Amino acid sequence: MTAKSNENLRVLLEQRAAENAGKIFLFSEADGRRWTYAEFDESVNRAANMLKANGIKKGDAVSLLLPNSAEYIIAYFACWKIGAIANPVNSLLKTEEIEFVVGNSEAELLIVHSEFQEIVKNINLRKIVFDDEAVATQGFGEVLEETALEKDDEAVIIYTSGTTGKPKGCLLTHGNLIANARQITEWLNFDENDRLLTIMPLFHMNAVSVTTMTALYASASTVVSPKFSASRFWQIIADYKITSFGSVATMLSMLLKSSKSEVQNPKSKNPKFRILNSESETLRFAMCGSAPVPTEVLRKFEETFGCLVIEGYGLSESTCRSTFNPPNANRKPGSCGKPIGNEMKIFDETDAEVPVGELGEIVLRGENIFKGYFKNKEASAAAFRGGWFHTGDIGYKDADGFFYIADRKSDMIIRGGENIYPREIDELLYTHPAIEAAAVIGVPDELYGEEVAAFVVLKTGATASEADLINFCRAHLADFKCPKRVYFVADIPKGATGKLLKRELARIYSELK
Repeated sequence: MTAKSNENLRVLLEQRAAENAGKIFLFSEADGRRWTYAEFDESVNRAANMLKANGIKKGDAVSLLLPNSAEYIIAYFACWKIGAIANPVNSLLKTEEIEFVVGNSEAELLIVHSEFQEIVKNINLRKIVFDDEAVATQGFGEVLEETALEKDDEAVIIYTSGTTGKPKGCLLTHGNLIANARQITEWLNFDENDRLLTIMPLFHMNAVSVTTMTALYASASTVVSPKFSASRFWQIIADYKITSFGSVATMLSMLLKSSKSEVQNPKSKNPKFRILNSESETLRFAMCGSAPVPTEVLRKFEETFGCLVIEGYGLSESTCRSTFNPPNANRKPGSCGKPIGNEMKIFDETDAEVPVGELGEIVLRGENIFKGYFKNKEASAAAFRGGWFHTGDIGYKDADGFFYIADRKSDMIIRGGENIYPREIDELLYTHPAIEAAAVIGVPDELYGEEVAAFVVLKTGATASEADLINFCRAHLADFKCPKRVYFVADIPKGATGKLLKRELARIYSELK
């Protein structure tokens, strides 16, 4: 790997295509299609020429609303090759949420799969409808004119739910993506013999960085699957000789609970599992992030399937991963591991580093840390106070240099790997004509880790049922954000300054359940 690979994403892809022309880079699990490195590069060029024919130029944002597919990955790289900014849109969002994301990003074009056409039909933005990349780009050439690109040019604008309401556009550069791919590759010892499974949604940086960009950087291969299915998962592992996959704790729990899985890792010590393909011996480990894996789930998963679980920590603002446990016996269950290339410290409220073992805010610095929030100087300045990115997450470091997450940003809920900020749901509930006051918290859930629960005070004389309020939320918010339970209370506990005491609500919940 030459130093030139650090310049920009176009250079990286073209260099890998030249080095590995006939090697398979991308497999489409849904339909069996495959692309060599050279064929993938050619497909990206055709898609890039299609974007240019639609007036897209360097610096323009292109919103991507697609299912997990080879086309999604091709669309990302097509944007990057001409210096456009890819704006992945969470396909679980409702129309008004999508409208905010594509509008705030100032997108010039929306690439949308036909299955999502209905939810964006009233969004006033030029659209290209994808069903199949080959059809969409038919007639466009495989030769692409040069575009002047630098490592600091913006490559992705991805929206993170905001603690103060509206989501913020997180700007990641070509250099950020390449740096994180290099850090992950080197820390986990990936090479050209690896085959990574992209089963996490490509509208999150986890799938983009951990199993797609890392595969490219390592001259490895990636298999993209439409969605996670516990009943099919181990067959995919075996069929494609997967060596590693990205996951969240909920996926591991679902695999443990699934009674339908017929193919299990042959390293398993559990005799009840029938092995259909010995090639699944290639599996090295599962990479897990987004939320801590309960120690018991980790232990049972490794014991049942003979597959290590490598926990890590990161945010969209750090491209994806900032830490990982070592991929060996030196792991510490319950820890998010050690920094894989960026600097990481624990600060107190005065921004001074705290001693080992003491709680404080996690701060980051390094080449994988994002450029800033799109058109939000105030939020960017606050986040980068003192030259460090302040995550808002609370944690500590032990004497061996392993980090632990003790609490998360504000009151953020993580449901099955999706980040949910209660403020957004609170504000919506306050618009309901029957509601006097409302507050949302995360409550424990065996499968998803956390679920959303709402506490509501009704106006005098007003009536509303739990179903009424849940359906009201579903009309405006993605389903994963909507409360699964609504509790009617006489008052919402408040502190001396009027701040809602959500920890008090957690106590009330424990008494109600």
